[in-house]
Amino acid sequence: MKLEEFDYYLPEELIAQVPIAKRDESRLLVVDKNEKTIEHKVFKDIIDYLEPGDCLVRNNTKVIPARLYGKKETGANVEFVLLKQIEGDIWESIVRPGNKLRPGTKVLFGDGLLEAEILDIMEGGTRKVKFTYSRNF
Repeated sequence: MKLEEFDYYLPEELIAQVPIAKRDESRLLVVDKNEKTIEHKVFKDIIDYLEPGDCLVRNNTKVIPARLYGKKETGANVEFVLLKQIEGDIWESIVRPGNKLRPGTKVLFGDGLLEAEILDIMEGGTRKVKFTYSRNF
C-alpha cells in the first residue's frame, strides 16, 4: 500500500484550520459497503458501528503548516507538504504529482530563492528532499 493511494482532492475551504472545541463532535462519514449507503454522523456515534473484535486505528500524527508550491525546471507546477525534518535541510515530503518527481528532479520556489532536489523515494511514496537557499535571508 502506498501513501498516494489515499490522495484525493479536498477543496481548501473544507480543510479545518483549527481543531473544534468538542473533538467528539467532529464529523464522521459512515460508508456501508453492503447497503451502498453513506451517512453523515458525528464522531461520538462511532460506538454504534463498532462490533466485538473490530480494530480501531488512531492516527495521532501532526502536520506542520508547511505547504510549498513551486515549479519544475520544465515549468510544471508542483506541490510539497513537509512532513518531517530528517536532518538539516533534508525533509520527508509528500509531493504532487508524485509520479513525475523522481530522484534528481529539481524544483524552484519563490523566483528561485529556494531549490529542492528529490534525493529518494521513500517507503509509502513520500520523498526525501534536500532544500538549498540561493542567498542568505
